[in-house]
Amino acid sequence: MAWNEPGNNGGPDKDPWGNRGGRNQGPPDLDELFNKLSRKLSGFGGRKGKGPSFGGGMAGLGVLALIGLIVWGISGFYTIGEAQRGVVLRFGQYDRIVQPGLNWKPTFVDTVRTVDMESIRSLNSSGLMLTKDENVVSVEMDIQYRVMDAQQYLYSVTNADDSLRQATDSALRAVVGDSVMDDIITSGRQVVRERTQVELNNIIDKYNMGLIVVDVNFQYARPPEQVKDAFDDAIAAREDEARFIREAEAYRNDVLPKATGRAETLKKAALGYKERTVNEAEGEVSQFEKLLPEYIDAPRVTRNRLYIQTMEQVYSSTSKVMVDSQSGNSNLLYLPLDKLMGGAAVGPNQRKETSSSQYGIELEQSSQPKQPESAPRSGSSREGRY
Repeated sequence: MAWNEPGNNGGPDKDPWGNRGGRNQGPPDLDELFNKLSRKLSGFGGRKGKGPSFGGGMAGLGVLALIGLIVWGISGFYTIGEAQRGVVLRFGQYDRIVQPGLNWKPTFVDTVRTVDMESIRSLNSSGLMLTKDENVVSVEMDIQYRVMDAQQYLYSVTNADDSLRQATDSALRAVVGDSVMDDIITSGRQVVRERTQVELNNIIDKYNMGLIVVDVNFQYARPPEQVKDAFDDAIAAREDEARFIREAEAYRNDVLPKATGRAETLKKAALGYKERTVNEAEGEVSQFEKLLPEYIDAPRVTRNRLYIQTMEQVYSSTSKVMVDSQSGNSNLLYLPLDKLMGGAAVGPNQRKETSSSQYGIELEQSSQPKQPESAPRSGSSREGRY
């Protein structure tokens, strides 16, 4: 059925707003509604068949006021999360900071804005920047930060996050502009990162942004694409240089201790040889000093004794002896000591006192000089000629 359905055959129109004439099709007047509501409220507490009483109307208003007060009080409860802090504004002006948990505020009087204090936020800053040596380098840096003071974060600056982005760009450009390109690309990246963090903290403290920088990550620093290949070759050459230096140091660390040990060994051996030689020389001098008085007393006897001792040392270290005759008839006397002693080697300290008859001396006589048996003249075999 339509909202305004005219009557058939002269019947009354049906209007949802109560207009029977069908001509006034708008909603009912607000004054009329308020009057009806006032009459109903004034009838609370009145007696049947009589007009409304003044006391009954006041009671109705009190009930409504009580209900509104309860609703207003309940609507003031709110909860702050564990990682959050609430900034309370009273009539638009900062009042206090509320802690996590259940809190209450007077509705329409206080306004609460919550701020996350523990989550780590991140922003990125990058761009082409001019270095100290007038080169252009592309730098990208990531900043991690969190809110330290909720009131300063909201009301000290217009937008703390955007202000931090601008401060990061300014600090990074200042640090890069004070550094040379080679340091930024290679070994000086850590220095640039640390200086940027210090400069950024100074700006934050100066403007009271209520933020604290947790970490600064240097993402990359590279030359522009037009000259990237040349810089890559230069970086590769520096890396090769550093690698060769490390290899040389490793080789030095391996060889130098061994050479030092060998040098110490040779030095100690030389010192030992020196001491041994000096001691032997001093012993010989001492022996000579003892022998000198005896030689002065009996020179001939002393010379013969020294000669005999010397020949004894010579013959004790050889296995074959050939004795040349002094008569001039080319007679040789050959003593095969190794065969006579059964092949036993004669030590240099062993002394054998035997007669010529015990060795079975052979006398070889010939008119012509006869070649002696070949005998080795080096090593342990020696030939003695008397």
